[in-house]
Amino acid sequence: MGKIANKQMICEVLMEAAKEDKSIVALCSDSRGSGSFTPFGDTYPEQFVETGIAEQNLVSISAGLAKCGKKAYAVSPACFLSTRSYEQCKVDVAYSNTNVKLIGISGGISYGALGMSHHSAQDIAAMSAVPNMRVYLPSDHIQTKKLTEELLKDEKPAYIRVGRNAVDPVYDSYEAEGKEIPFTLDKAMIPVEGTTEEHTADAVVIACGEMVKPAKDAAELLEKEGIYVTVIDMYCVKPFDKETVIKECGPVKAVVTVEEHAPFGGMGSMAAQVVGEFCPKKIVNMALPDAPVITGTSKEVFDYYGLNAEGIAKKVKESIL
Repeated sequence: MGKIANKQMICEVLMEAAKEDKSIVALCSDSRGSGSFTPFGDTYPEQFVETGIAEQNLVSISAGLAKCGKKAYAVSPACFLSTRSYEQCKVDVAYSNTNVKLIGISGGISYGALGMSHHSAQDIAAMSAVPNMRVYLPSDHIQTKKLTEELLKDEKPAYIRVGRNAVDPVYDSYEAEGKEIPFTLDKAMIPVEGTTEEHTADAVVIACGEMVKPAKDAAELLEKEGIYVTVIDMYCVKPFDKETVIKECGPVKAVVTVEEHAPFGGMGSMAAQVVGEFCPKKIVNMALPDAPVITGTSKEVFDYYGLNAEGIAKKVKESIL
């Protein structure tokens, strides 16, 4: 299928399911265009709610519909959904345990030039801290499809953060062969195996969301230098798959975590807790700075802070010395 945005795949999966399941309802906060949900609204107007720029109402209305038996998907920019609507997410969705899937679009620094007001670099920490709230950051459209299909099967709250732009696929080899990816909900995936019959992994890189692809590319760069790295795609930030982390990180020299998030309370902090308790070793977190991020496109920002293949490879080499 090539390079498409994860948010587009969410819409496509829900549109297909909505043909038969009339309980599916999508809600947007003046975000149907930016969320790629215009096709859903046009095709299923009776299953679509536009709240306007009122994110708190968006979440509360979604919770109310869920209590009436609907499968509610609230689509809104992650920067507003995870801050402006935080109390509603905590109380109306999580505490009330309603079947609302919160779709945080244009997550991380996707909005680029719009600056800190439109960046969501705190949402992993904030949403993960709420009891009953699951947190997912799919890495590409192939994984996003499987995740969305699985979440349609349950009635529990979840926050799904996706970026704004089309992203290079991580699991395109499966797609090219017409195979399903080996996806199990709440179980991390391993796009690169550093340990094989020929060699043992030197390090593990744990990444989530759009950082998985550069982590995979970094592993390929390092292999050319005789350094072998296992890459863990921790799309399921909460519940955190500590079993996979313990298994893969136990034998290696060092662990590097990579995330499009502030350096506090995110996926890297969770990984450090697990590694520190169960397989103590050097662990290094790569993240956005604790400061307003520079203005630029996603690529320009990632390159500036070393959140790219070259930067990750460099950090791995430094970590295993």
